[in-house]
Amino acid sequence: MGRKGVCCCCAALRPRYKRLVDNIFPEDPKDGLVKADMEKLTFYAVSAPEKLDRIGAYLAERLSRDVVRHRYGYVLIAMEALDQLLMACHSQSIKPFVESFLHMVAKLLESGEPKLQVLGTNSFVKFANIEEDTPSYHRRYDFFVSRFSAMCHSCDHDPETQTEIRIAGIRGIQGVVRKTVNDELRATIWEPQHMDKIVPSLLFNMQKIEDVDSRTGPPSSPTGGEKEENPALLAENCFRELLGRATYGNMNNAVRPVFAHLDHHKLWDPNEFAVSCFKIIMYSIQAQYSHHVIQEILGHLDACKKDPPRVRAGIIQVLLEAVAIAAKGSIGPTVLEVFNTLLKHLRISVDFELGDRRSSAGSATFSTSSKENDERIVQNAIIQTIGFFGSNLPDYQRSEIMMFIMGKVPVLGATSQSLDTSHLGDLGTRRIQIMLLRSLLMVTSGYKAMTITNALPAPFLDPLLSPSLMEDSELRQLVLEILHNLIDRHDNRAKLRGIRIIPDVSDLKIKRDKISRQDVSFMKKHGQQLYRHIYLGCKEEDNVQKNFELLYTSLALITIELANEEVVIDLIRLAIALQDVAIINEDNLPMFNRCGIMALVAAYLNFLSQMIAVPSFCQHVSKVIETRSLEASYFLPETIFKDKCNLPKSLEKHEKNLFFLTNKIAESLGGSGYSVERLSVPYVPQVTDEDRLSRRKSIVDTVSIQVDILPGNNTEDKIDNTEEITFEALKKAIDNNGLEEQEKEKRRLVIEKFQKAPFEEIAAQCETKANLLHDRLAQILELTIRPPPSPSGTMTITAGHAHYQSVPVYEMKFPDLCVY
Repeated sequence: MGRKGVCCCCAALRPRYKRLVDNIFPEDPKDGLVKADMEKLTFYAVSAPEKLDRIGAYLAERLSRDVVRHRYGYVLIAMEALDQLLMACHSQSIKPFVESFLHMVAKLLESGEPKLQVLGTNSFVKFANIEEDTPSYHRRYDFFVSRFSAMCHSCDHDPETQTEIRIAGIRGIQGVVRKTVNDELRATIWEPQHMDKIVPSLLFNMQKIEDVDSRTGPPSSPTGGEKEENPALLAENCFRELLGRATYGNMNNAVRPVFAHLDHHKLWDPNEFAVSCFKIIMYSIQAQYSHHVIQEILGHLDACKKDPPRVRAGIIQVLLEAVAIAAKGSIGPTVLEVFNTLLKHLRISVDFELGDRRSSAGSATFSTSSKENDERIVQNAIIQTIGFFGSNLPDYQRSEIMMFIMGKVPVLGATSQSLDTSHLGDLGTRRIQIMLLRSLLMVTSGYKAMTITNALPAPFLDPLLSPSLMEDSELRQLVLEILHNLIDRHDNRAKLRGIRIIPDVSDLKIKRDKISRQDVSFMKKHGQQLYRHIYLGCKEEDNVQKNFELLYTSLALITIELANEEVVIDLIRLAIALQDVAIINEDNLPMFNRCGIMALVAAYLNFLSQMIAVPSFCQHVSKVIETRSLEASYFLPETIFKDKCNLPKSLEKHEKNLFFLTNKIAESLGGSGYSVERLSVPYVPQVTDEDRLSRRKSIVDTVSIQVDILPGNNTEDKIDNTEEITFEALKKAIDNNGLEEQEKEKRRLVIEKFQKAPFEEIAAQCETKANLLHDRLAQILELTIRPPPSPSGTMTITAGHAHYQSVPVYEMKFPDLCVY
């Protein structure tokens, strides 16, 4: 009895808070928390908040002892008591108690028992949902970030336990994010050392999603049970929440670990998971921060420029998906940066492809072919990204991008090139040209400008038409298709597809508006330029059926969108000039090309005559087409473009009724009020410097000027160019009447031309003559102006060695005025 009384006296001397804490623990832990005593402890803590820190410390001491002794029942009771105290107490003194609470949670998380880890996580999540009145400036969550991230990577041998721990780790990370974001010191969680643990942990669990594409859109709203049971879905929602809370200053820190994770686990090839990740990112972040993500992708693409082609292609496809989402909103100042980076990588890819081809010259192996194919995948991905991005931009930005891409197209012979292809050679430059034009074709798709001047400004039109003069049929096709995108403002191109004789144009239901004043002004200024490129494009020897089809479509679209009465006359003159090209054949074109031009003229005049609806003109065209179908079907597109077509040996023996005659057309149009005076003036294209820039042989290049000014040459070596005197030559010299009549006819034609021809054509001819004269003078001066002979000798280079050849003074020839 004495000993028992002593124990009772000692217990009575213990502090009250300890007695209250001890009373909440039953003798048998299975009975659970003693609720009556817990209410007393809660009332005491609320009444005396200054005791909270001591209560917390004592509970922590008991919990640590129970954890070490593996008395997990009492551990559960202690954590339940801590949770209830946290929920009940809101005062300034709760902060020391929180420190004890977090210490106990850390003890549980450090234990190797999964149940205790889950218990600690649940308590931490409850704590994270409590809003504190004042911020805590000294509390840090570094340990919890590390521990929860490690739990997300749990590899327990029991699948159920592994899933349970991973779910606890994800919920713990979610709690840390919510707690720190709501805290005044929320910037600490966005530090790189924390993001490098949180983001990969979430991505590691998101990889377990079976159906990736089902959740790559905007955030979904799954049921609560589904969230708790599926680590992948829970991780995805946590990832969305994390990104949704990111601000301007910490967006990059949240995105960069994604690249590190994808690189480390080699998830760029295949890139389905990478695409889904960045779709989630783009849909979760605030719209005004989209350009940060795009800049990070571009930076990573630059960093991986030496990686395998499929890795780069995967990154570019991710960029395509991100850009597709960002283009619907605002992407800030990164528009040109995106295009500039993509064009740079396009050049790098072509360089790699050509380098592999050169290194494997003479030993074609499968691996090399595979590398080239992989580079083609990269290039196609770049083109798709450029085209898709550009086609989704507003019109005002799209026009700037069109100018930007066009400025990057290298033109052989040009002095300044924005995209350096000097080390790629002709083949690499051609590849770059084709791919840039393909990109431009995609950007211009669907572009509808109010006026043609906005669609084809002069700084854009001139460089665009330059590739149409190059000796490459594919380049010319791309240029014509780009022109179609820009000229066709009423979606008529699909109705004109394929070159053919249309029986009734009205069945096509062509849409057109009245020609605006701006369009009329554009044709007056640039019409001759368009005609010239169509004219020269028809004369190319490597033209195939597609080239003729596109040229026909170009003429038809100009007729629909830009043709007034004056333009109609110019188009007819152009068509007749093309017919003369095929008949006269000064360019020695193959017979297929000549018949193709004749078919093109027939198809176009058939279309034009029905569009302007002049009956007599339609009758003449129909009669010629009918005659051709009976006597010369190879002059019609339905026949000449067949696989097997019998071509004629010559066109000189054909009758006039197979050709479209200018006088007949003039009569028919003159009766309908058209001004047909200019029809009698043959169309002559203007000549500019574009020919030399596009590697076309200039007219001056075909003129050979030989001036012999070297001293000491023998007279026997000189070529006698005197004309041979024959009876016919004497007869022509005596017959002055014929010469006078020819001179009169020439004068009459010149006067008529200056009276009726348009000013642009006269100016073009004068400019042509001036250019020819200037070039010939330049060649003569280059040959004639040489340094005078010197007694000291002149240096000549033979077989790579320099030799000096002296000239004696007595052999030197001086002008007469210098000799006395």
